[in-house]
Amino acid sequence: MRVMQQHSSEKQVSEHPPYRRGDAVDGAPLVSVVIPAWNEENGIADIVRRVLKVEPALVEAGARGLEVIVVDDGSHDRTAEIAGAIAGVRLIRHPGNRGYGAAIKTGFRHARGELLAFLDADGTYPPESLPQCCRAILRDGADVVVGSRRSGAESRMPRVRRLGNFIWSNLVSLIGQRRCVDPASGMRVLRRSALARLYPLPDGLNFTPVMSTRCIHEGLEVVELPVPYSERLGRSKLSVVRDGTRFFKTILWTSLEYNPVKVLGLVGLGFLGLSGLLGAGLVIARLQGVTSLGHWGVMSVFLALVSGVAGVSIYSLGVTFNFLVALFHRRPLRQGFWGKWMVERVLEPYFGWLGLLAALLGAGLAGTAIVLGSAGWEIARLWLWLLGSALFLLMGLQLMISYILARVLEALAGREKLVQREIPDAGARHAAEVLREPRAGEMQAV
Repeated sequence: MRVMQQHSSEKQVSEHPPYRRGDAVDGAPLVSVVIPAWNEENGIADIVRRVLKVEPALVEAGARGLEVIVVDDGSHDRTAEIAGAIAGVRLIRHPGNRGYGAAIKTGFRHARGELLAFLDADGTYPPESLPQCCRAILRDGADVVVGSRRSGAESRMPRVRRLGNFIWSNLVSLIGQRRCVDPASGMRVLRRSALARLYPLPDGLNFTPVMSTRCIHEGLEVVELPVPYSERLGRSKLSVVRDGTRFFKTILWTSLEYNPVKVLGLVGLGFLGLSGLLGAGLVIARLQGVTSLGHWGVMSVFLALVSGVAGVSIYSLGVTFNFLVALFHRRPLRQGFWGKWMVERVLEPYFGWLGLLAALLGAGLAGTAIVLGSAGWEIARLWLWLLGSALFLLMGLQLMISYILARVLEALAGREKLVQREIPDAGARHAAEVLREPRAGEMQAV
């Protein structure tokens, strides 16, 4: 056993070389199981031995063998000492605590297997289910397999966490337009080839919900298998409020990288709905002869105007951002608010016409108010006309601006495809010209 520097802040105790591409080319793949551990001296030995015992079942499922990697994330107890004393374990140590996700990524970086797995060191997840997870990849073609605590198996999850996982599950499913039962599960098996589409991933406990969100938006084949969930050994390191807030923010931010209109569209439609309700109430009040408003009436007018403009602005911003995201990704994405991007592609070209009609309606209401005011109507009878005019003018202006911006972005996004269709070898010619250009400081021969 020897100690060698693997990274500027990592030490590895191992008899194996680091992963080399091609290790699993000839025959069945090796399964590398990463166990992140931080102050888990009470449970690390038991979980490691349970993982080692499943190797025959993994081979039966189609794997070549098993590699167990324990990443000690700066523990202050005997976690590293206990794990390092177990035969067949590769121990990697962080000199300080870098986070749950950072420990898993360190394990992935040093793993030699083509199938990568991870599970918690506290004994909550059953390593005996790893062969079934690997079988779903090797025989059923899955890219990622999640050990789901919410799919029917016995679960001793605390009630607070059950509520949290219910919220995260529905949030990820709503935004991703695909059912995700347990986005925060800490037991997974995935193909190494999937990492390029899943990274970057965070260093903290929000590692798993971000991975689940990326899986959906990247179009990876995800299988969720029911696994029993046990009570952890020792004190939990999860803060319900702090980590729950972090989960919520990172799910939303990650979704914005793929399908902005889903997140912004929900917010925009919420504002539009509020504006519609308030506007309907004001119209009803005016038809009943109300010509003056109290404190709450004025606030309703203000909220109706602001909500209507904000709703249209935020929704159209989401549609526009979708073009930007597609432009940067340079490949097809699962986008759209209504379930299919084609719906947005049908609606979006009419933003210009809708904006023009809204602006004309606003101008018409303003003109009517001017005519009626000239005819002697008091301002108390014209306030609703003026309010509606301002609302429709601002909404129309926003829709027309979004239409122009979307047209430009769509042209930029499709430019490369059009060039390739018209001039098939244009990309190769451009690359050759770039290679022939002299670099800065070089002299051309005369």
